[in-house]
Amino acid sequence: MGKSFNLTVLFASIFGIAIAWIDSQPSWDDSGISAFMVLLVSMLAAYMAKRKPWLIALAVGAWIPLYGIIFAQNFGSLLSLLPGIIGAYTGWWIERILTEK
Repeated sequence: MGKSFNLTVLFASIFGIAIAWIDSQPSWDDSGISAFMVLLVSMLAAYMAKRKPWLIALAVGAWIPLYGIIFAQNFGSLLSLLPGIIGAYTGWWIERILTEK
């Protein structure tokens, strides 16, 4: 794997951790914005990575359910993986479409 791919995964992980931290704050009560941010960041990161969208989806989206399961025993937080998967595969697909021409 190339250096730029590793940096993209690092970028995705840092933003995923930041989104999870904001989402875990007691004063934060807007899951829709958190889900949209996961979708947006994973889409951008997968577009930049150009491969392995599943890894990008996990790098961005795994932090919210990880926190939810460990600290709140909230297994419903696994649903937050969906925006990451949708975003990553959409970004990867857009990159493939644009580079084919």
